Amino acid sequence: MMVGVVVACSSVSSIKALWETRIRRRREEHEEEHKRRTTRGGATGRLGVGLWEDRAALARLKQKLETEDGRLVLRIEQEEWKVLPGCLIQLSQVQEWQIHRTGLLKIPHFISSFQNLLVLDLSRNGVAEIPKQIGKLTRLRELLLSYNRIPFVPAELSGCESLERLELAMNRDLNELPDQLGTLSRLQHVDLSMNDFSCLPACLLALPALEWLDMGGNCLHHLPEDIHRMEVLHTLWLQRNELEKLPENIARMRSLDTLVLSSNRLRDIPPLMEGMSSLRFVNFRDNPLTLDVTLPSRKAVAEEEEEEDDREMFGKEFMLMYIQEARKRAYAVLNVHCVNQSDGESDDESSA
Repeated sequence: MMVGVVVACSSVSSIKALWETRIRRRREEHEEEHKRRTTRGGATGRLGVGLWEDRAALARLKQKLETEDGRLVLRIEQEEWKVLPGCLIQLSQVQEWQIHRTGLLKIPHFISSFQNLLVLDLSRNGVAEIPKQIGKLTRLRELLLSYNRIPFVPAELSGCESLERLELAMNRDLNELPDQLGTLSRLQHVDLSMNDFSCLPACLLALPALEWLDMGGNCLHHLPEDIHRMEVLHTLWLQRNELEKLPENIARMRSLDTLVLSSNRLRDIPPLMEGMSSLRFVNFRDNPLTLDVTLPSRKAVAEEEEEEDDREMFGKEFMLMYIQEARKRAYAVLNVHCVNQSDGESDDESSA
């Protein structure tokens, strides 16, 4: 009798264990299926949200489109756009970007898709890099990136073969340009003011069409001796640098019309500059020049004339008078030397 009871108990335990195993497996399968559904549903949800955000951003960007002088312009002013969304590529027909004071941190790599782009103006943002892809914009005429945080210009920029205007003022740590930029045969206007250049970039001397250059507010210690290679340059701003002398060849810049040299460390003015007939406006204000030369006073008829006279006090008339005064003093010193030498010879003859 006891044997039958034991067998019955063992059978019940086995059946119970079997059902517990089946229940546990069914529960695990149910949990796994629930997880799969949740994950798939979450991904679909995120995809839906991303798609909605892109559509909203694209609609917002389309509101920023304008037509000016026959060009399609994207204009964003004083709104927060730290990153430009990828959906912007759908507006690749845009010919001009005007994006200012938006906090933009970088130029997107898909910029190369905008093959119709003529003007890229991103001044007064927080851009810290010019992507190499920008070199694929062969129709780009103007690249304006002043007041950003760009420390380096890529050599690939030389691929922008139609570039006429380059502005990189006030990027502070910028102190060199790649030599490859010297191949930009159409580049006419360059603004590198308020940066950290200690010398004139060599590529600038090779630009055949350069007409206007601003390097004011840098740390220039000298100018290249072959500065006259910039044959068509008519405007040169060099104010607030550390120049101590000017190369003689500056007088061979036949097209130079405006030369600003205020607030440097110049001690003299090259005499050959007297022959620069094309030079209309020059300024030597606030330089420790060796000679103290003052223009004769003029009786101004009106207040405007007084202001004009003050503006020209260290201008071309001052330059010419300084050169003449320096020449007079040099002749005077030479005469004194000749007289002293003659007197010395007379004394020698008397002694003999």
